[in-house]
Amino acid sequence: MNFPNYPFTPQRFEVRPGIAMSYLDEGPRDGEVVVMLHGNPSWSYYWRHLVLGLRDRYRCIVPDHVGMGLSDKPDDGGGVHPPRAAQGRAGVAGDSKPGATYDYTLQSRVDDLQALLRHAGIDDATPVTLALHDWGGMIGFGWALAHAAQVRRLVILNTAAFPLPAAKPMPWQLSLGRDSRLGGWAIRRFNLFARGAAWLGTRRRLPAAVRRAYIAPYRGWGNAIATLRFMQDIPLRAGDPAWALVAEAGRRLPAFADRPAFLGWGLRDFVFDRHFLDGFRRALPQAQVHAFADAGHYVLEERHEVLVPEIRAFLDAHPV
Repeated sequence: MNFPNYPFTPQRFEVRPGIAMSYLDEGPRDGEVVVMLHGNPSWSYYWRHLVLGLRDRYRCIVPDHVGMGLSDKPDDGGGVHPPRAAQGRAGVAGDSKPGATYDYTLQSRVDDLQALLRHAGIDDATPVTLALHDWGGMIGFGWALAHAAQVRRLVILNTAAFPLPAAKPMPWQLSLGRDSRLGGWAIRRFNLFARGAAWLGTRRRLPAAVRRAYIAPYRGWGNAIATLRFMQDIPLRAGDPAWALVAEAGRRLPAFADRPAFLGWGLRDFVFDRHFLDGFRRALPQAQVHAFADAGHYVLEERHEVLVPEIRAFLDAHPV
């Protein structure tokens, strides 16, 4: 497929035996590093406007998490499905090994991020700016627990780094996938979550070609697995697999209050709403806040004309 406003040639590397990760590495090799982490059900496509706005000066490293975007889509019990789109755009015919499996957990995502950064030559002494959206917040702050000294700036867009606030009910759209076998089947059979997010993740309708770009990587039962597994990994209580990591990230979040932070928020997000924005404001009281009353979950889609230059100005004003 041709993805609108995505003029990049993704790179690929074997993040785990038999499983390839697709990622962008744009900008000068000696530029300040900005790591952009997407969530569910998006992929590196979400960050395209910001990459284009930064890559003249900043080194932008943007993974597609395993099972997402143009990365391989392993199942839980054997067999890897290299995405058709990755074969066409990256020139890869598919070098995944049959029988490779993947554990779709938050800890796996954190480990994958560390493997990618090592592959890209980012060592423990390299300053990093984290740009986070949706599940990217939990992944980024999960990684930051062991790498706090490297994290010099934060760009936070409609995400979380702490458990569901007590005042926030669990959205039924997420419970449908997390807790219902029928809902889980529908998500994989009809690509329900990616389709729904492409239509409902913004307040202004996305162009049809952009919606198709968000939906395309997840067409088919095998390709939609990660969109469901992300939902099933949402931690709500102690004992859930991701709970300890998310709870610890939340406990330590105020320790990042001394770093420059930028909060960009679509207030019409039915998941990461004011409750989550307020949580970040309390933990990071000096953060620069840009909230949009008429924008939804995919805030960078709806307000990139404003957010990209504002984020660029923020980074320029706080060199590392």
